[in-house]
Amino acid sequence: MMRVSTLALVVLTIFVLARGSEIRYDGYKVVRVVPQKYEHLLALKALQGQTGHDKVDFWLAPRQVGVPVDMSMSPEVFQRLYASFNLWGIFPTVIIDDVQKLIDAQKYVTYDVEADFDYSQYHTLSEIEAWMKNITDTYSDKASLFEITKSYEARTINGIKISTSTSPDPRPAFWMEGGIHSREWISPATVIYMTGQMLDNYEALKDFVDSYDWYILPVFNVDGYERTWNGDRMWRKTMSVHGICTGVDPNRNWDFHWNENGASSDPCSDTYAGPSAFSEIEVKEVANKIASIANLKGFIDFHSFYQYWMSPWGYTTELPKDFKDMDEGGKAACDALEAVHGTKFEHGSIANIIYVASGSSADWTYGKQDIKYSYGVELRDRGEYGFLLPADQIIPSGEETLQAVIALAKFITNNP
Repeated sequence: MMRVSTLALVVLTIFVLARGSEIRYDGYKVVRVVPQKYEHLLALKALQGQTGHDKVDFWLAPRQVGVPVDMSMSPEVFQRLYASFNLWGIFPTVIIDDVQKLIDAQKYVTYDVEADFDYSQYHTLSEIEAWMKNITDTYSDKASLFEITKSYEARTINGIKISTSTSPDPRPAFWMEGGIHSREWISPATVIYMTGQMLDNYEALKDFVDSYDWYILPVFNVDGYERTWNGDRMWRKTMSVHGICTGVDPNRNWDFHWNENGASSDPCSDTYAGPSAFSEIEVKEVANKIASIANLKGFIDFHSFYQYWMSPWGYTTELPKDFKDMDEGGKAACDALEAVHGTKFEHGSIANIIYVASGSSADWTYGKQDIKYSYGVELRDRGEYGFLLPADQIIPSGEETLQAVIALAKFITNNP
C-alpha cells in the first residue's frame, strides 16, 4: 500500500509541476502540407491522435484534399516526419522556423500601468480587467460591468454592457465574445479595440452603437488565457482537471449536438468535449447569461485564424433554413471588412468552410436560442503567423472587424 501511495504522490507531483511550469517552444516549426488525395488525409488525421512527445499540434486541421494543413511540431518530430511527408508526396513547407521567437516577440513588451491603455499591444488578464473597470467608470452613462461567474480556478469572468437607451423597453441586443480558445490572442485584442472605439468615438459611431444593447465578453476562457501568459503560450482549453489531463475545449462543450463529429472523448485531446455538455462552469454560465437576455438578435464568437466569417451549422454540412439570410449577412460583413485594408474573408457555413465541429457556441445560440444571426469568425491571418500574430496587426484587425460588425448590424436591422 505504501508503494502505491508513493507512486500516486509522485504522479500527482509531476502533474502539479507540469501545470505550473513554463513550456517553451524553442526550435518548434510550423509546417504546411497540402494533401493531394484521400490517403494523405487519412495519414494526417492519424497524426491527430498522437499524444506525448510525438504530439503534433494542428493549427489548421486536415479538412479536404487540396486544402492546406498547418502543424506545429518539435525539432525531433520534424526530423522524423519530414522524410515521411516527402514519401507520401505531400511536400512540406516550413511556415514558421522557430515558434519561441514569435512568442517572445509577442509577450515581452514593457507596459506602463500608469499610462493610457495601449490598444496596439497584447495585454495580460489583469491589465484587461483594469481596462474594463476604467472604461466603464469613464463612460458610466453608457457602459457597465456585469459579472457572469467564477471560473474553474476562481477568476471572475466579467463582461461589458453598452446601452444608450433611456426607454424602459429593451432594444434589440447583440452579443460579442472573444478568447474562448485562449491562445487566439488577436480575438480578445480585436474585441477590446472595437469596444474602446464604441465608447471613445461614440459621437462618430452613434447610429451604430444606439441601434442595439451590446453585451461584450472580451475574455471568455480566463483561466486558459492566464495560462498562455504564465506557462504555455499555446494552451487552447479550459483548466479543469480530467484524470492526468487538463482542460476541455470550450467550443465543443455546448449543449447542442454535443460530442458528435468533430469533437473528441479523449481528455488529452485539444478538442475534448468534456465529460458532459456544459460540464465547464465558464460555458454553462455564459450560456445562462445569453439565455437571460431578451430580444437578442446577433451573436459573434471571435476566433483566429484563417479569415472566415461562418454561420451554422457546425455539427453537419447540411444547411439550416435561415442559411440564405445568414450567409448574406456574412457577405455584407466580409465586403465591409475588405474595404478597409483589403483583407479578404470567406463566408459560409462552419462545417462546409472549415470542418465539422459539434457542440459549438454558434450552433447552440442558433439552434437552442433562436438567434438567427449567429456566427463564428476566424480573424487574421492566413497562416504566416497563425496564432502568433504580431501586435502591429491588432489595430488593423480591429479597424476592419469593426466595419464588418457595423455592416452586419445594419443588415440584421433591415433583415430581421
